[in-house]
Amino acid sequence: MNRRFALKTLAGTGLAATIAACAPMMSQEPSIAGVLSSNDQFSTLVAAADAADLVGTLDGDGPFTVFAPTNAAFEKLPEGTVEALLQPENRDQLSAVLTYHVVPGVVTSDQLIGERLSATTVQGGDLHIDATGEAVHVNDARVTQADIPASNGVIHRIDTVLLPE
Repeated sequence: MNRRFALKTLAGTGLAATIAACAPMMSQEPSIAGVLSSNDQFSTLVAAADAADLVGTLDGDGPFTVFAPTNAAFEKLPEGTVEALLQPENRDQLSAVLTYHVVPGVVTSDQLIGERLSATTVQGGDLHIDATGEAVHVNDARVTQADIPASNGVIHRIDTVLLPE
């Protein structure tokens, strides 16, 4: 009887250890869309992604790197720009602007430090990244917070909306 109990205990312990070993692989972090929607400073970006029907993409498998403009970044655009982009007839233009902020794959700040490079966006244009100075710049935007983790990628908060050329 003691032998059976010992074997059951050993088997149970082995199963628990296997599950515990796999736990780090099961991400508890929300997706990019979840991270953005849980932070009020990205409410304009989230509304724009919803209007462009891109929330599902930002919830998808990825991985993606998103250069996420804050509400203050959107406020720096000329008056009426955001409202115009949110109109249904401008959905393609809005989608182009938003996908210009997304790079396939995960690019973290430690990969950028000391580098000057270009990255092709989901929209098809190139972003010019300069991490050779005190701050990281993406085109004319400054990264104000790097490496915000998500289950399907990484987010870098920026202070200016990037506009495709």
